[in-house]
Amino acid sequence: MKCAVYVGSTIMLLNHPSIQKLPDAPGVYFFLGPKQEVLYVGKATSLKDRVRSYFASTLSSARGEQVVAMVERAVRVDFHKTDSVLEALILEAKYIKELKPPFNVRDKDDKSFNFLIITMHEAFPRLLTVRGKELPMRYNELMARKNGTFKKAEPLVYGPFPHAMQFKQALKILRKIFPYYDTTKPVDELLAKGDSKLRFNQSIGVYPDASLTPDMYRRNIRHLKTIFDGKLRSVVDTLKKDMRRFAQLKQFENAHIAKMQLFALQHIEDVSLIQKERVGGVANTFRIEGYDIAHLGGKNTVGVMVAVEGGQAQKKEYRTFTIRTASEGSDTGALKELLERRLAHPEWQYPRIIVIDGGIAQLNTAKKVLAEAGVTIPLIAVTKDARHNPHILRGPIKLRTLHQSDILLANAEAHRFSLAVHTKKRAKHLLG
Repeated sequence: MKCAVYVGSTIMLLNHPSIQKLPDAPGVYFFLGPKQEVLYVGKATSLKDRVRSYFASTLSSARGEQVVAMVERAVRVDFHKTDSVLEALILEAKYIKELKPPFNVRDKDDKSFNFLIITMHEAFPRLLTVRGKELPMRYNELMARKNGTFKKAEPLVYGPFPHAMQFKQALKILRKIFPYYDTTKPVDELLAKGDSKLRFNQSIGVYPDASLTPDMYRRNIRHLKTIFDGKLRSVVDTLKKDMRRFAQLKQFENAHIAKMQLFALQHIEDVSLIQKERVGGVANTFRIEGYDIAHLGGKNTVGVMVAVEGGQAQKKEYRTFTIRTASEGSDTGALKELLERRLAHPEWQYPRIIVIDGGIAQLNTAKKVLAEAGVTIPLIAVTKDARHNPHILRGPIKLRTLHQSDILLANAEAHRFSLAVHTKKRAKHLLG
C-alpha cells in the first residue's frame, strides 16, 4: 500500500506538501485517526481530486456533519492505487468488510446495499446479487440445498457494495470477459429440463455458450472469485500461464479464449463507472480524445490523436501515427489501424469519450475495433457539412449534450493537427 501522510489539523492536512504526491489515478483511500485506526474507506476515480474534495468549503452541505467530524479527527490519509476503477470498487467493499471503519457505519446499518454471492457448492456456480436485508435468508436457503459433488464447498459472500449502479455495471464488464450464470434456480436443474429461457440467453450471449465445458466454466468462476478477493493481477498472471499451457497441449481453442480474456482484462475500460461527478464542488477530470486521418489522394496518410481535459487542449499528449497497413484512400481502414495502435498503449490514460471525424461508416468501424478489444468507451462521430463545419453528432445523446463544447474542440483540434502533420510530412517527402 502506498501512502500520502497528513499530520495535524484540517488546514495542515490540506496544506501538507505530500498532498501533491496523490496520483490522478483510481484507487482506494483510507482516513486514519490518532491511533492509526481506519476511520473511513472510500474509492476514487482520481485519488488526488477525491481526497482534496474533503477540504472544500461546501463539505458540510455536500456530505454532512458526520463526514466533517471524520476529517477533523483524521491525522493521516493512506491510499492504494489501482489500475482501474473497477478494481477500486471491488477493493473498497473488501476493505469495508475487513476493517469495519466507524465512519462507514451506514454500510453496516443500512440493509439496502448490495452483496454478491457465488454459489461455489453448485456444479455450475452462479453470481447472485442480494440486498443486505435479504442476505441471511438467502444464504441459509443456499446452504440448505447443498448436495452432490461440491457439497463441502460453501457459498461465498462479497460486499457491501455501497454504489449500486456502479456495482451492476462492474458485473456487466466482468461478464463480457468471464461469462457466468445468474439464474434464479440452479443451472443443472434448468439444463436437465431444457429450460427455454436459459437456452435463449445462451443463444444471445447473455449466458455462457452451450459448448463451454463444465471445467472451463468453473475456471471462469475461479477467476471471478479471485478478482472479488481483491487479486485481479493474480488472474492476469494465471491467464498468461494458461495461454502457454493450453498451447503446449495443442488445445488451441482454449489458448485463444485465455488470450482474449487476458487482453480484455489488461484493457479494462470502465468509463461507465466514472461518468462525470461532483463531490463537494470539486469535479473529476474528464478526458476526451479526438482522432482524425489526413492524406492527399491516398498518399502519405497520417492519423492523429488529441486530448482535451476540462475545456483545455492537452497538447503535450497529442500523438501522430503513420498509417502503414490500410489500403490507399481507405478512411475506414486508416481509422481502424489508428485506433488499434492507440489501444495497444494501455499505459496511456484512457479517455471517457472518443471523438472521430466522419459518419456512420466511421462510427461502425470504431465500434468494431473497440468491441474486438473488449473496450467500452462511448463514441461520438462528427459529420461535417460542405463548408467543413460540424453538422451532425452521432453517439450517446446525454454525453453529446453534457460535453458538446469539449467534443467539438477535440474534433477541431484533431482536424487542425492532422492537417499540420500531413503538410509537414508531405513537404518532407517532396524535398526528399
